[in-house]
Amino acid sequence: MTVSNVKWVVLAASLALAGCNDTLTSVANKAEHPLPDKLVKKMKAQGMTTRSPILMRIFKEENTLEIWKQKPNGRYEIVTNYGICKWSGQLGPKFKEGDRQAPEGYYNIRKHQMNPNSSYYLSFNMGFPNRFDRAHGRTGSNLMVHGACSSAGCYSMTDEQVLEIFGFARDAFKGGQEAFQVQAFPFRLTPENMARYKDHESFDFWNQIREGYDHFEITKRPPKVDVCEKRYVFNQTATDGGKFRATSKCPEMSQPQSLQFAYAAYQKDYDERFAAAVEKLEAEKVREKEQEVAKIAAEARSQERAILAEKRSENVRQTLAPVTSLFSRQARTETQANNALSANLYKSNTQTVAEPVENAQVATPATEPSVPVPSLVASETTAAETQQANPRWKFWKRNSNNDQ
Repeated sequence: MTVSNVKWVVLAASLALAGCNDTLTSVANKAEHPLPDKLVKKMKAQGMTTRSPILMRIFKEENTLEIWKQKPNGRYEIVTNYGICKWSGQLGPKFKEGDRQAPEGYYNIRKHQMNPNSSYYLSFNMGFPNRFDRAHGRTGSNLMVHGACSSAGCYSMTDEQVLEIFGFARDAFKGGQEAFQVQAFPFRLTPENMARYKDHESFDFWNQIREGYDHFEITKRPPKVDVCEKRYVFNQTATDGGKFRATSKCPEMSQPQSLQFAYAAYQKDYDERFAAAVEKLEAEKVREKEQEVAKIAAEARSQERAILAEKRSENVRQTLAPVTSLFSRQARTETQANNALSANLYKSNTQTVAEPVENAQVATPATEPSVPVPSLVASETTAAETQQANPRWKFWKRNSNNDQ
């Protein structure tokens, strides 16, 4: 291979690796990249424009970021959602710098928080800590929604996703929206989910931010968020010239009566569903406990039966031991005798047969009849052949020798 060919191979490999690591290198101006036509058509079908105000909702447990846009009637409708590539920490708010927790709560994003030159492709700063966080002494910085799918306290998306998310925010700012709201939740704050986490250390905090969640579910409009007495308050207006100060006592407040009535009905339904969910979960826990106890009892009974069966087997072995030993000794004796007999027979059978005497006659005791001895011709029949052909002869010969 020539030097020129080697250069082309190296260049081709470099381009291939670049394509694997960054699929958006073809985007010339990522900060101004237009939204996909399919999203533009979807918004148009719902009476929205690309520059309509937006709102974002984040759900940790579902790994979901939702994009909502305002319709002509002022209510918001969801346009699309994205799977969060990574978020760090666990369910619950961020407390301090370095705890690697992604924040939870309500955050306003303004134009200066957008970063088109981010080291993580594109990003925007969530504005942590907000007034509520600072009132509770929570610390942290540079908490963002960004690309690169890498998180140390942020909500990280893929580059393709953040390209669109950034585009939604950019167009909304161009349309005159001064700030858009990001609502970050541990999960959807439904009665059933809240019942699942009723014993969680962050339950009180979640129950507090739930009011804003519920207001949005009722009105489909971003709630007005304030902080006083170190707690969130939603859709309240200070009266008599009062002001909301995060660490001070809440001023005299008022809320639209229509919202109060709607929220009261919503809360009543919520309480009923929450109680039913808690009861169901408690019943499930009781059933699981009963099943666990039954399983343990069944295992104990099975083990007890195995122990009893082993004891019975041992008792039977001990009872039959003398008889077994007797039969065993007898069997060994018989086996030894049989083995000795077999050895003697084998030894007798393998003895060398003496040269036969032609026409010889062997004398027998007076008490037994005389048996003629067959004559053998050495040249025609060997001793071994004679023994094999006349097996009785060897026994007769042995008896005769003994008698002599």
